Amino acid sequence: MIRSATLDDVDALLALEQVCFETDQLTRRQFRYMLTRAHASLLVYENAGAPGAYVLILFNRGTSMARIYSIAVSPILRGQGVGRALVEAAETAAREEGRISLRLEIRRDNVASQALFRSLGYRQFGAVDDYYEDHMEALRFEKRLTPTLNVDQVPVPFYEQTLDFTCGPSSLMMAMKTLRPALALDRTLELRIWREATTIFMTSGHGGCGPFGLALSAWHRGFDVEVFVNEEAGFFTDSVRSRIKKDVIRLVQEDFLAELREQGVPLHLEPLDTAELRARFEAGGVPVVLISSWRIYGEKFPHWVVVTGFDERFVYVHDPFVDYAAGKTPLDSLNMPILLEEFAHMTRYGRAGLKAVLIVSRRETAHG
Repeated sequence: MIRSATLDDVDALLALEQVCFETDQLTRRQFRYMLTRAHASLLVYENAGAPGAYVLILFNRGTSMARIYSIAVSPILRGQGVGRALVEAAETAAREEGRISLRLEIRRDNVASQALFRSLGYRQFGAVDDYYEDHMEALRFEKRLTPTLNVDQVPVPFYEQTLDFTCGPSSLMMAMKTLRPALALDRTLELRIWREATTIFMTSGHGGCGPFGLALSAWHRGFDVEVFVNEEAGFFTDSVRSRIKKDVIRLVQEDFLAELREQGVPLHLEPLDTAELRARFEAGGVPVVLISSWRIYGEKFPHWVVVTGFDERFVYVHDPFVDYAAGKTPLDSLNMPILLEEFAHMTRYGRAGLKAVLIVSRRETAHG
């Protein structure tokens, strides 16, 4: 009675939306997109030859995470185990896609749905104010589909970047607040760190932040930091064509490097492999890692994330970027599970295969 939806089901799915939801209804265009272009699974429960319920599962690109985007059950089918059957089918679909966790949001006032998911082993791990169109709060739930994994994680606070070019400051802010909980994270700090650490130029628009400037921002705020890169000169210079811009980037980074040496910040001209990265994490450091966004977002730009944990198969990261254009929410950016071998491929940027990791840790003399 549960099958994959087709385009022939769209009219019935729209009718379900009208019956089940007063706000936040999926449109015809959205249903067609989910069925034809999205990396998704739309399952329907047939009743009298037509869809009487559905569940929509999204599969995040580049990670091992899935998300229940929407679930709807016709009023005439409620109380008959249809919702439970759809959730179990969604979990099966997620496992078949190689996903290890399934997440979703539930309205604060939807007590019945909360009870259903709790009974199926989902745990609440957060909340979002003013999430729905009617301003209702959303509760965030998650279930690990491979419960035997021994996850070593730390509770890293999440901060969403507010500008396209501030992934580095935002990732560094998350790392610093993990070590110093009293630190206030806001846009003023985000922009202040960006001004301190920017390379001035980047592929287009405002400059991003390289490892040397970010390391100095952490150091001046009372944190110890180690820098691991596979080259010292010309970081991000290949991202611009103009000779003048290349020269400016080099000059900025030479100035950063001179100050790093003056302050005695450890700079290692060798990358960290995953095993060494985990060892630093287990010793109390919080890694901030440069990745190529291609494997997650399908676009080639340098991007910073903060590592939140490890297990036998996965690295977990907070990604400060939330891809709202692709229907994502902050839920999709928290503790993203990435296969170890996939992560090793991600941590190379550009033709030169640039690698950069900052290990941020408490300084013995710092307060907080």
